[in-house]
Amino acid sequence: MILFVKRSLIVTVIGFLVFLLLNWIFPLPDKIDYSTIVTDDKGELINAFLTKDDKWRMKTELNEISPLLKKTIIQKEDQYFYYHPGINIMAISRAAFNNLVKGQRTSGASTITMQVARALEQRPRTIGAKLIETYRAFQLEWKYSKDEILQLYLNLVPYGSNIEGVKSASLLYFKKNPDHLSLAEITALSIIPNRPSSLVIGKNNDLIIKERNKWLHRFAASDVFTQKEIEDALAEPLQATRNVVPHFAPHLSYKLNQQSSDHTIHTTINLNKQLKIEKLTEDYIRTLRLNNIRNAAVIVVDNKTHNVISYVGSAGFFDTTDGGQVNGAAAIRQPGSTLKPLLYGLCMDEGFITPKSVLNDVPINYNGYAPENYDQKFNGFVTTEYALEQSLNIPAVKSLKQLGKEKLISKLIAADFTQVAKDQNKLGLSLILGGCGTSLEQLTGLFASFANNGTYAPISFIQNTKPVKKVQLLSPSANYLITGILSKINRPDFPLNWQATEHMPKIAWKTGTSYGRKDAWSIGFNKQYTVGVWVGNFSGAGAPELSGANTATPLLFKIFNTIDYANNGDWFTPPAALDIRQVCTETGLPPGPNCTNLILDHFIPLISTTATCQHVQEIKVAPDESISYCTTCAPQEGYIKKLYRVVAPEMQDYFHQNNIAFKAIPPHNPACEKVFKGEGPIITSPTNGSEYYINQNDPEPLQLTANTANDVNKVYWYINDEFYKAAAAGDKPFFVPTEGPVKISCTDDKGRTRNILIRVKYVKL
Repeated sequence: MILFVKRSLIVTVIGFLVFLLLNWIFPLPDKIDYSTIVTDDKGELINAFLTKDDKWRMKTELNEISPLLKKTIIQKEDQYFYYHPGINIMAISRAAFNNLVKGQRTSGASTITMQVARALEQRPRTIGAKLIETYRAFQLEWKYSKDEILQLYLNLVPYGSNIEGVKSASLLYFKKNPDHLSLAEITALSIIPNRPSSLVIGKNNDLIIKERNKWLHRFAASDVFTQKEIEDALAEPLQATRNVVPHFAPHLSYKLNQQSSDHTIHTTINLNKQLKIEKLTEDYIRTLRLNNIRNAAVIVVDNKTHNVISYVGSAGFFDTTDGGQVNGAAAIRQPGSTLKPLLYGLCMDEGFITPKSVLNDVPINYNGYAPENYDQKFNGFVTTEYALEQSLNIPAVKSLKQLGKEKLISKLIAADFTQVAKDQNKLGLSLILGGCGTSLEQLTGLFASFANNGTYAPISFIQNTKPVKKVQLLSPSANYLITGILSKINRPDFPLNWQATEHMPKIAWKTGTSYGRKDAWSIGFNKQYTVGVWVGNFSGAGAPELSGANTATPLLFKIFNTIDYANNGDWFTPPAALDIRQVCTETGLPPGPNCTNLILDHFIPLISTTATCQHVQEIKVAPDESISYCTTCAPQEGYIKKLYRVVAPEMQDYFHQNNIAFKAIPPHNPACEKVFKGEGPIITSPTNGSEYYINQNDPEPLQLTANTANDVNKVYWYINDEFYKAAAAGDKPFFVPTEGPVKISCTDDKGRTRNILIRVKYVKL
């Protein structure tokens, strides 16, 4: 007896070792390709994708296997599932007896585990295949728990055509998840895998009901369910038919399917709002097609969670006439003027400006780059808030020059502007006017930071995504000031054809139009939502009527009217760090000794400049105001003191060009021998560092122009360090340069000098 036990033990150990060896040599082929399904914020299916072998094989999660589903399937397929090691010896013996002795070919020997093994490796029904299934069944039992094996079965069971798995069948036939199926529905589904070609839901429902009821009576005879449960199931009609998989939020679904390896993608999309915005966008673009404007994209962000609740990539996904399947929300485009709010906010945080600071909107030229305003006009003195409200280009470029483009670029990179990160070494001052690349996703994420006290966090498309970072782009104070400016409605970018409704909530927004009128942007926000709108053509073709104000903003307003019509008027509150002071209207600086016109302005204590206004100065002049004196050359008597407005050279030139009268400081005493410190004249033509090509047969002269201080009367021009000509300040003499490098110098009557260098080439034209 002891010897028998020892031999049995040895055989068992050897058998187990052989099993482990075979398990290592012939691993279980359990890598299953599941369909990707996409759900909304409530867990409802909104999209799905076929597997690589074109099957609807949706993964049923363990928590979707309800007790009713488990009980029904086990009772029908394998009553001893939880008790056998993968094969049922009694069932195999019974099947073998019937086949050999009675000559009957019966079924019922295959356990759920063996059926999983058969589904993993399709083989002809032979004895050899049965032995392999048996071995694979042991492998399955070794690797997985019973519940996991049941899960595999429910995921692989065939339901005819290209449908596999109970979840696919449940969704496609009954439009519900497996854990919501009734006893009648579960039983109906359980009989289809035995005869998938003849039991087709939607075609053979009467036959399916007949077979279903047979099994329900068997369940009743076995006392598996109560009599009431059986009666209810028998009485339940079967009106199901095969449905199509929904394809809502298609652009986002395709995007996430390409990026994610998960079988189920739980998005943050609010399906109700998604469908409303899709319809609004489609209907709105239909009205613009006569103007050759064919597409739009929209993103809506919940500001509290940073979740994207609506994502519309085009005006119509199935519109093949204008590339409806292109994802306009992710496409890289030129942002127009939409980056200006961030720029002015950064300048406020640097202390350069406040809302009432006065900027000069006059022609400028930075090494050949001469920006123009949208209307090609100049406004002279403007405040910061006016420059942002009117989206003026020149003050923005000058502000970026003062700030330094590197600071703006670093903030944009921190806000995940990927194209800016790639091109950062190529970007110049034009980036603030749209000379860079970004997407609607990135712009909407940036503006969502304005709704969160200037703190940026990446927008999220998937539920329960923790932000990987938070970046303070602007201080709460600067952020609040920018928001206040953007919320004003007496602006030129308020659409002309828009009539406000009683439900229109208060919002702050900024528009933008790219060069060539190819892209129209309007990004708006309030405490609840941030909405980004892009309108244009996927072909890149521009349209004369395309603009952020009149093309994109009406759709922005329609969306806010739809999703936030019940807004209670809650708005942002000013930060405690923000304060108010009086400033001079002429400069926006705290008043100096000669300031008379004052206005209230917000400022950031310890940050905003405290320099006082010096726009009016007391000057010593001759009684006839023909000349002025400095401290060095002023006579003991015979002069008077008068107040003069100090006007920058660029503004003097603007006044002269536009015939605007102003009282200039008289020219300085020509007999004075003092050399003044400070910057010399600003040479505006030719452009420093530029290369000029001149026709050698008919050379045209170059014009010499310079901006000078308002107390300068005369300037002296030098070409290659040789005196060329004396001229009155404001005169514009000409000269014909020599070929090669040319040094040009301008000296004013205070002895201050400015030099530039150009290169000249003579060519045959």
